[in-house]
Amino acid sequence: MAPVSVKYEQSSEEQIALEKIHTPGQKSIEEVASFLNTDAAKLIKSLLFKVDEKYVLVLVRGDHEVNDIKLKNFYNASIVDLVDPNETKEVLGCTIGSLGPIKVTSEVEVIADVAVEAMVNGVCGANEEDHHYVNVNPARDFNVANYIDLRFIQEGDPSPDGNGKIKFAKGIEVGHVFKLGTKYSEAMNATFLDENGRSQPMIMGCYGIGVSRTLAAVAEQFNDEKGLVWPANLAPYQVHLIPINMKDGAQAALAEDLYNDLKAQGMEVLMDDRQERAGVKFADSDLIGLPVRVTVGKKASDGIVEVKIRKTGEVLELERAELTQKLHEILG
Repeated sequence: MAPVSVKYEQSSEEQIALEKIHTPGQKSIEEVASFLNTDAAKLIKSLLFKVDEKYVLVLVRGDHEVNDIKLKNFYNASIVDLVDPNETKEVLGCTIGSLGPIKVTSEVEVIADVAVEAMVNGVCGANEEDHHYVNVNPARDFNVANYIDLRFIQEGDPSPDGNGKIKFAKGIEVGHVFKLGTKYSEAMNATFLDENGRSQPMIMGCYGIGVSRTLAAVAEQFNDEKGLVWPANLAPYQVHLIPINMKDGAQAALAEDLYNDLKAQGMEVLMDDRQERAGVKFADSDLIGLPVRVTVGKKASDGIVEVKIRKTGEVLELERAELTQKLHEILG
């Protein structure tokens, strides 16, 4: 997301003095905001990270969350870790709930999300147990090395292209792509000669598609109250062939003939020749959800079958001679 920042110029009336407040037992953003009767957006959240071997205090607004990938990319770092409570106390002299950017040690670099720059008379930890500062203003009360986009996007934020607002929706990952860079090619000495005849490491990447995840996505997207509704290009079989009564000679003969002929035409066919009631077979067919169901029933001796399109529920009666062409039209 492109950073969105609004510069706020304080008037002389807004230059309220910095004040340290005792906040006993208030550790979380929500607790501090409630104790001070203010909104989380007025608080500055301070998190100590170790970026490779460097300590970095990252500031975001209280209602925002730090995106450690953005942090890693900004420093072009190999490792970014949130510092544990014990080490945090050694470096800044207090526990995590009271961290803040004012008068931090010189060994710690302070950077902030762009939203922090626009804050006026905010609240931050005092680097002293159970104490917070109120009426905190960037630049006046603490220095920031860089203001950059450091937070996770939130629903309702302006969209990157400026048209509308961000809206979240649930999804499922069916595939992924990884940019590996030159880490492994350098280790394996996998190189090529560039246009100047110099050896260069290959830039590597990889991708994967999860079959089980794809099936889960199909089930989630293509279904109704009766079961699955497979799209033709993804279905394990295209045609569900159901003879009602395999003990009936005409039905059994027509079903076998259709099964062999449709397969010869390049269609994938699942035939249900179980000795079950018609209702059971139809219910199972709807549950499995293949694109087309062909039922061989009482009119088998006349060469007539029933075709049902699973997606629309449309039912057709067709003669044997016209079945193959119609199935090709339905399945595309």
